[in-house]
Amino acid sequence: MRVCLMIEGQEGVSWEQWVALARAAEDANLEGLFRSDHYRSIVRGEPAGSLDAWATLAGLAAVTSRIRLGTMVSPVTFRRVPVLAKMVTTVDHISGGRVELGLGAGWFEAEHEAYGFAFPPLRERMDELDRQLAELVRHWGAAPEIQPKPLQRPRPPIIIGGTAKPRTVRAAVAHADEYNTVWPTLAEARERKQTLDDAARAAGREPLAFSMMTSCVVADDPAELEERLAAFKAVTGREEPAISGTIEEVVGQLRQYEEVGIGRVMLQHIAHEDVDMVEVLGRVAAQLG
Repeated sequence: MRVCLMIEGQEGVSWEQWVALARAAEDANLEGLFRSDHYRSIVRGEPAGSLDAWATLAGLAAVTSRIRLGTMVSPVTFRRVPVLAKMVTTVDHISGGRVELGLGAGWFEAEHEAYGFAFPPLRERMDELDRQLAELVRHWGAAPEIQPKPLQRPRPPIIIGGTAKPRTVRAAVAHADEYNTVWPTLAEARERKQTLDDAARAAGREPLAFSMMTSCVVADDPAELEERLAAFKAVTGREEPAISGTIEEVVGQLRQYEEVGIGRVMLQHIAHEDVDMVEVLGRVAAQLG
């Protein structure tokens, strides 16, 4: 199983913190750094907010050399598709071919209202997701008048996020390389993978890569774990994340997900001020690799 760091950028992450987290992820030999694409805080509340996701990734591309960089996920409501396609292409060039695009329909109505984005009904947003996926593929491939193309060929990987409901599954099978599911139980992960595999088979294509995003707190010992869980609770109000424990315990939990088909995990580090935990995640990744 491959391990990536996932940061909720809308929770007040400063540029200095982004650089520290990215360099820590690279030093820890994590596969990648993914970030949410929200503009308004969901957990911490005001005055927390977000630097733009794609502008941030462009900056991080210039100060890293190995880790993959991407969004989990960019909403189709934020950017016109020619602008998004150009942004992803730009980050791909800056990074030397290390970018991935996670794309979704968008869901957080409050940020749309605050920033003046239209927030149409879900059916219309899903229609727009289908349209943008087809246009992205065209921009990066069959449109000779659109230059330059991304460095990655045939194009940067596209990830669709969701819970394996019909519309996202159909969109992923038609256009994406990977499906990312959020906070699943083991039973849900197994069921969602089967749904995706069945849909891919019916469409005559190979199964999509299957990954998950989930919250995580990990530590070297019980005392350190207690401190980190207290910080997690202080930020979120929840008792504990979906995955937590010492390194050995977290490796054991993730191995169970690997057995039901999860090939990559984006571990959400909500108390982002704690850069030291990234190094511990690297030791988790080393055992899973």
